[in-house]
Amino acid sequence: MAVANPLANAHASIEMIDEADADLIVLPELGLSGYTCGDLFATEGLLRGCLDALSEIVAHTSGHGAMVVVGLPLSVQNALMNCAVLAAEGRICGIVPKSFLPNYREFYEQRHFRAASAVDPEVVEVLGQHVPFGTDLLFSRGEANIGVEICEDLWMPIPPSSHAALAGANVLVNLSASNETIGKAVWRRDLVRSQSGRCLAAYAYASAGAGESTSDLVFGGHCMIAENGSMLGESRRIGDGIDPVVVPSMSVTGDIDLQRLAHDRQVTVSFDDARTQQHEFRKVDCNPERNARPKLRPDLKRAVDGQPFVPSGERELEDRCSEIFSIQIAGLVKRLSRLPLGTKLSIGVSGGLDSTLALLVAIRACDVAGRERADIHGVTMPGFGTTKHTRQSADQLIAVTGITGECIEIRNLCLDTFRSLEHHPFGIEINDATTADSLQQQLCDVPAGTPDLTFENVQARVRTMLLMNRGFVLGTGDMSEQALGWCTYNADHISMYNVNTSIPKTLVRFLVRYAAENYFGGQLKELLHRVADTPISPELLPPAADGSIQQSTEAEIGDYELHDFFLFHLVRNGFGHQKILFLAEHASFTRNYSAEVILATFEKFVERFFANQFKRNCVPDGPKVGSVSLSPRGDWRMPSDADADAFRNGN
Repeated sequence: MAVANPLANAHASIEMIDEADADLIVLPELGLSGYTCGDLFATEGLLRGCLDALSEIVAHTSGHGAMVVVGLPLSVQNALMNCAVLAAEGRICGIVPKSFLPNYREFYEQRHFRAASAVDPEVVEVLGQHVPFGTDLLFSRGEANIGVEICEDLWMPIPPSSHAALAGANVLVNLSASNETIGKAVWRRDLVRSQSGRCLAAYAYASAGAGESTSDLVFGGHCMIAENGSMLGESRRIGDGIDPVVVPSMSVTGDIDLQRLAHDRQVTVSFDDARTQQHEFRKVDCNPERNARPKLRPDLKRAVDGQPFVPSGERELEDRCSEIFSIQIAGLVKRLSRLPLGTKLSIGVSGGLDSTLALLVAIRACDVAGRERADIHGVTMPGFGTTKHTRQSADQLIAVTGITGECIEIRNLCLDTFRSLEHHPFGIEINDATTADSLQQQLCDVPAGTPDLTFENVQARVRTMLLMNRGFVLGTGDMSEQALGWCTYNADHISMYNVNTSIPKTLVRFLVRYAAENYFGGQLKELLHRVADTPISPELLPPAADGSIQQSTEAEIGDYELHDFFLFHLVRNGFGHQKILFLAEHASFTRNYSAEVILATFEKFVERFFANQFKRNCVPDGPKVGSVSLSPRGDWRMPSDADADAFRNGN
């Protein structure tokens, strides 16, 4: 920035335009003149120089492909106005004046400028062009509709961008000259992020930097891009610890997901209700034919989180786990308050992740509600697939938590059921002489991976029957299992209340570890970490010859990391086949997956997600904890017999 030197600023702007690989480039407020020109704004030399500088920038956009938004002072009807000019394809598409002029503390804009008003002309002549003018302009290109406001506009109770968003703007830009004072950056960041969320839009903010005059103020060059309440990117700035002598380039670039924004507005049906006829906007078409349709960038400029349910930062993850754990506890405390004192809270303790998390929630809920932990009745029900590892974990969990416990061997009950059904597990002959031990021995010879759904379902339903006859049953199944139908109908699928109902599998392990570190110590803490490291398995099929877990859920249906990724982008964002696979190719997963594995797992996800809606249509109550839930009473209502073909093959 060269204060009061428009041509120098134009040349610097053109360099930035050429360096930026972007479809929309936003420059700071009064960027051609400098914000701190003071009474020089009233001089003919500065105003003429700004128009000459604007002419160079407009000409440079010819054939460039990018839209550029630049700030300058402009004389309109004998008044000077602080304006934003949007240029593209060698022409000025429109000019938006500033609506609110700060005139307090360090700001004296009303000394130099007039604010936008209802008497402003709808068209002005600039550089020989008749150009749309006003605060009621939206600029369209492809699926993007761009609304423009300037600095102070954002800080008002109802920013102009709010009206623009209701009129259809999904990308909001702000040309700013915001000086740095203690704590101001935090407030500025919160404004940008919250306005993007309130407007269900993207918000790009570009502020003046260290090149401005420092007679009384220092400008930090704060640039940000937010999307529906989330910060996509943010530049360094003066004031955040950088060396003020060697100032880095203060810019930020990011990709906006217009499809996600459209989906969010579509499902938030109350959004459009706020629109009134008092805020009609004119739309300016900025579409060159080659950019008329949206595109998926092969060189994606935004990070794609491979675990969208799991925060990447350690502190954020801890805060997320704390909040979720508290929500689970609060939900169960309320439900317990409706049960007579002395009612047993019955829970199947398997030694696995899900049941352990549910048990921990139950313990904390009883502590909070003033109930005895002995009101929790933990039942271990070893079957034909139970391993020594999980059996020990389950027994120890009951012993060290102070709950009441019971162990019921289910193999004989299952064997009786096989006889009644005349079912031969894995083709093994069952007769009156068959015992649970003899059947267990024969099961050791069954090749790994041999299916027998009846064998699995009988064990699951026997366990549920035993739990249901012992008290108020606390469910343990998680949201990922609901999505895939990885549960037995009328068995682990059902309970009286399920605290894990909207917890994705990728987060369960972190919640168990969080509880271990923050609520429980000693032997229990060590035990919880042991559980957190246990492979995911329903343990309904025989263990390996060495007694280890042989039935791996993820080996059979694919990694939960991928399934949770697909679940998030299908349910939360409404994306189709092509978009989800594209994002998966760019996602930062914890493992490297080949394109073939991603595709095969996605097809498995779609197949199971559609085939198992009938199970989700009758799941028990449980607290919603995040933006995705599959409860048929709230977030996700879907026919059980919907066809999946469009989701397998669509875009």
